[in-house]
Amino acid sequence: MVVDDHAFFRRGLVSVLDEEADIDVVGEAGDGEEAVRLAADSRPDVVLMDVWMPHARGIEACPRIREAVPHTKFIMLTMSDEESDLFDALKVGASGYLLKEIAVTDLPRAVRSIADGRSFINPTMATRLIGEFAELAKQESTPEPAAIPQLTPRETEVLKLVARSLNNREIGERLFITENTVKNHVRNILEKLQVHSRTEAAIYAVRAQYAS
Repeated sequence: MVVDDHAFFRRGLVSVLDEEADIDVVGEAGDGEEAVRLAADSRPDVVLMDVWMPHARGIEACPRIREAVPHTKFIMLTMSDEESDLFDALKVGASGYLLKEIAVTDLPRAVRSIADGRSFINPTMATRLIGEFAELAKQESTPEPAAIPQLTPRETEVLKLVARSLNNREIGERLFITENTVKNHVRNILEKLQVHSRTEAAIYAVRAQYAS
């Protein structure tokens, strides 16, 4: 589903995605409120959502959509390169964050990555995010003491691979377990860490020094 208050831009996004044989656009919305109503009926796997819109911001609409359609994943699309908007998007469980300057060829790739359980962040913003993690690592030279024992050894292995942007199938192949078992581990990891998305779990892995 594509959500953007600028109709011309929204139609352009839909046109690009409609050209992909493996991507089906199930609906369009012009604001957050409309997106919440439409998602309940169309039950999209991925929502491509503008951050700033009238009536309800995209970031405000995300948790409401997830409440109605728990499996939905979100890509936030915006003109804003403010770090605060990126962090707000991650807090509500967005798996992707793209600036509207994204190349047309990158858009379907981003949608596929998110649908496949990976994250996709605009390279410029990813660089800033890594820089922020580096600063946090300097300030916090040791992991949070109460956080490490929460995960089992197997969950720790899965988290490390999530932080390396591997999808469930790839993780299963690395650890010689089924994809369904990986899904169960990822669900347990998110619950234990009290985060909403794989992206947030990857951030935790960096901060807790799980990821190398």
